[in-house]
Amino acid sequence: MLDIQFIRDNPELVAEKSKQKGYEVDIPKLLELNEKRRKLLAEAEEVRASRNQLASELKNRKPSDKEVQDGRELKDKLAKLEDELKPLGASWLELLRAVPNIPLEGVPVGASEDENVVAKEVGVKIDFDFKPKTHWELGEACDWIDKERAAKIAGSRFAYLKGDLVRLQFAVINFVLTTLTDEKILQKLISDNNLELVAKPFTPVLPPATLKTEPYVASARLNAEEVTYKLADDDLWLNASAEHTLATMYWNEILPAKELPIRYIGYSTSFRREAGTYGKDTEGIIRMHQFDKLEMEVFSSAKTGEEEHKLLVAIQEYLVQQLGLPYQIIQKCTADIGKPNASGYDINCWFPGQDRYIETHTADYMTDYQARDLKIRTKSEDGTELVHTNDATAFALGRILAAIIENYQTSDGHVKIPKVLVPFMGGATEI
Repeated sequence: MLDIQFIRDNPELVAEKSKQKGYEVDIPKLLELNEKRRKLLAEAEEVRASRNQLASELKNRKPSDKEVQDGRELKDKLAKLEDELKPLGASWLELLRAVPNIPLEGVPVGASEDENVVAKEVGVKIDFDFKPKTHWELGEACDWIDKERAAKIAGSRFAYLKGDLVRLQFAVINFVLTTLTDEKILQKLISDNNLELVAKPFTPVLPPATLKTEPYVASARLNAEEVTYKLADDDLWLNASAEHTLATMYWNEILPAKELPIRYIGYSTSFRREAGTYGKDTEGIIRMHQFDKLEMEVFSSAKTGEEEHKLLVAIQEYLVQQLGLPYQIIQKCTADIGKPNASGYDINCWFPGQDRYIETHTADYMTDYQARDLKIRTKSEDGTELVHTNDATAFALGRILAAIIENYQTSDGHVKIPKVLVPFMGGATEI
């Protein structure tokens, strides 16, 4: 969430930027509640101080009748103030959390994803001498994808992945882990992009698949109706993406400045309801209720937060380039970057079987928006400040498998293995 002092100092700017992101927020009401809350907090603190002073004075002697009465009155007054503060504070926090993050300068202003900007296109689309098939046509023909039987036992938008496609998925996983833990590769990407960052490798993480409500809400990632599955008998939600349990990892903690940046590459099976997408990408394994994902998460200082964002985009490009896939870089507009994001980029890979680009990656920079509500701070000689957070897709595995299948298919119904994955496939060059 935003700093309430920043909102107090810039109410018109916050309202304008919120509207650019598609959010109508009641800034006057928020500020009204904030003033009431501040006064009650000050009054409660004054009463609490009086109680403490009285207790200190009575530490070594018996109180008089008047002092006993004064103590009771102070206790009752404090209880009354706290009873007033509880609902007021809850309403204040709800309104504050409804205010989205402020977009960075340079983020295009737009009312929908249709106004996103294609920053560049990279790679050459393969000129097939036959009509390329879709990944689901090839996947079903090779007995790699079975959605019919999955639907029978789990419902729509689930699939069995089988055989060589499973081996290919684990090859991709090992390729990513090998890349992101290689300091030399990271140093080259940092140098090539003129970034002032350290080449600290990513630490692989297998995060929990569930989150409690409180940290999930504080992360500004819980979208209950559209996205997230709730466990009926527990205060737990199924993880909708690996960064949700990575971003909340240091909830209510202070990180030593010398440990930053902390870079994680998390692998998780994730779950999404995909409400509101009826009829969209129903074929194949592009938009599933269950999917596996490799996600990068970075905790950094405020000074290096935006540079880390640029590094994550550079890593995404490197990974896609190594697979030899044509792609677009999309700079997302204000309405599409998301509530907690200050900046966002997508990568759309080319799918020749469908004759279109499809989103395969996203990179999000949250500044200190997540960290403020999660209370994740860092401490150095200069004092304590909020960390900055970034997350970015390494690979959404179903989508990248589909892209490989469509781009590397052969006329006889096989799929060639991208060169960088051959060592991780036991030397196999085709499946």
